Amino acid sequence: MSVAMKDLFLETLKREEAGTRKMLERVPEGHNDWVPHEKSMKLGYLASLVASMPNWIAWMIEQDELDFAPVGENKSKPAEWKTTADLLAIFDDSMKKSLAALTSTTDEHLLTNWKLKAAGYLVTDEPRYINIQQGMLMHWAHHRGQLTVYLRLLQAAVPALYGPSADEKFF
Repeated sequence: MSVAMKDLFLETLKREEAGTRKMLERVPEGHNDWVPHEKSMKLGYLASLVASMPNWIAWMIEQDELDFAPVGENKSKPAEWKTTADLLAIFDDSMKKSLAALTSTTDEHLLTNWKLKAAGYLVTDEPRYINIQQGMLMHWAHHRGQLTVYLRLLQAAVPALYGPSADEKFF
């Protein structure tokens, strides 16, 4: 029995949706400019990034390339938010777009190359499925991990994601 790549990606996204939503619901409002360290990104930007990253899958499927740091206006920059409802709306829209793109694609298309650029310079030119796995799903896990640390430092409850947390037990 073989499983289509797109189905594996769909299952992964759906499996991660509830935990990501729970995490985003706990991001405290009114702290968007807070940073744990001068080299860290601001909480508001990080939360928006986590909420909007699923949309990257749609970009990887529907476009042949993306320049994430273009010279001039950056249309792919995560949206700013003020309320938890705003943040969850960004997440819902992002999930909707990614699930639709995955549903409508084929494994043959996922085998074709996709380019990521920064300020016009080529960062990667690899098959779409590699970019989805490495450049979005694994990268998303990294930023969600960062966000759990921010939650802890702001005294917000950290959700149990892949096992119990100090704030949430499975039993």
